[in-house]
Amino acid sequence: MGASQPTVVCFGETMGMFTPTSSVPLNTATGFTLGTGGAESNVAMHLAELGHAVAWASAVGTDPVGTKIIDALGAAGVDTRWVGRTADAPTGLYLKEPDTGSGAHVFYYRQGSAASTLKIADADGWPLAGARWIHTTGITPALSDSCSALVEHVLDHAADWGASVSFDINFRPGIWSVLDAAPRLLALAEKATVVLVGLDEAAVLWGCATAADVRALLPRLPYLVVKDSSIDATEFALAADGTDTVTVVPARKVDVVEPVGAGDAFAAGYLSSLLSAEPSAERLERGHSRAAWALGSRQDFRPGLGQRMSADEPSAPATHDRTFDLRREPA
Repeated sequence: MGASQPTVVCFGETMGMFTPTSSVPLNTATGFTLGTGGAESNVAMHLAELGHAVAWASAVGTDPVGTKIIDALGAAGVDTRWVGRTADAPTGLYLKEPDTGSGAHVFYYRQGSAASTLKIADADGWPLAGARWIHTTGITPALSDSCSALVEHVLDHAADWGASVSFDINFRPGIWSVLDAAPRLLALAEKATVVLVGLDEAAVLWGCATAADVRALLPRLPYLVVKDSSIDATEFALAADGTDTVTVVPARKVDVVEPVGAGDAFAAGYLSSLLSAEPSAERLERGHSRAAWALGSRQDFRPGLGQRMSADEPSAPATHDRTFDLRREPA
């Protein structure tokens, strides 16, 4: 990548991903492939494929897995200049068991990882001032107290930097409990410009039965997207007069190979369309299109859908105070 200021900055943990070379349970597998996987970096790679100038900020170990992650993201067009490396903590790992009849399963080995040591001071060196958009997920605050403080710091100061923030809830029960996650994720979500959440997640975390229930919990968000699995996605967009525009777009019917990574693909398609100031229905359709593509692969990031746009396009200004003027050129 060149030395230009990225338009979008995604931050969070990416891990080395070991997957059996054949569709067998992990305990009987004898061969594995080493790939990479991380919610925020998946979004970054999709956005890069869509033509956005995007950086991924994080930390990895000085081990070969960390090198592989940096190389993979760089090859996908993501700027990795703001990925720190440390010899004091390893790169996180996870094992992914293919769907052998009961769904795919993931086993994490991320406690004490390099990314879990991220803290507020690390953000001082990231290109957040001048970025137009910042993206992270609810996985990051689950990694450690310092990561949780970092996410809150970014959400609190994004407006000062002239950036908007998207926050994908991405609740992971394998790394923290509902008791801990529910209030923390809600408090962080209230500070974002865009929140994306699955209705199934909202049901577990906050007892929500409908998209409208989620909106009642987060009534002041400029944009709220509630995804109801294979049924539809609903966007609530807050107008300047305080009223909501509600848009519902059905999901695409596809043959699902594996669901891992589809939510990240949806987020990238939606955010790319939002950056281009496309209409609500188009934003949701772009998300569904990208998610449908991801569902047809066992890869966390499935490349090859192609560019929809050549670069970040100038767009109309937003009408609320938690996003930037989309026409503003990056510094």
